[in-house]
Amino acid sequence: MKRRALLLWAAALPALAQAEVEANTATRAELESLPGLGPALVQRLLAARPFADWTDLTRRVPGIKAATARKLSAAGLRVAGLAYSAAGGEAG
Repeated sequence: MKRRALLLWAAALPALAQAEVEANTATRAELESLPGLGPALVQRLLAARPFADWTDLTRRVPGIKAATARKLSAAGLRVAGLAYSAAGGEAG
């Protein structure tokens, strides 16, 4: 019985993984589901998109600079399919 419970738990792990949310196409609800994105910041994101990359996003959206971009990326936000560090956005 313990083995079966362990197998069921292991099978559920992929569902617990952080889902990625694309900044350019996500709905308001998808964006607001990410920790650190409240209604005001989501509204600024929606008004400013589309974004070419993370540098573009951090330049055009007030309230999102390097530290916030790192946190949002870790929570699953992607720009053009890329995480913040993978996008080389550290210079923004």
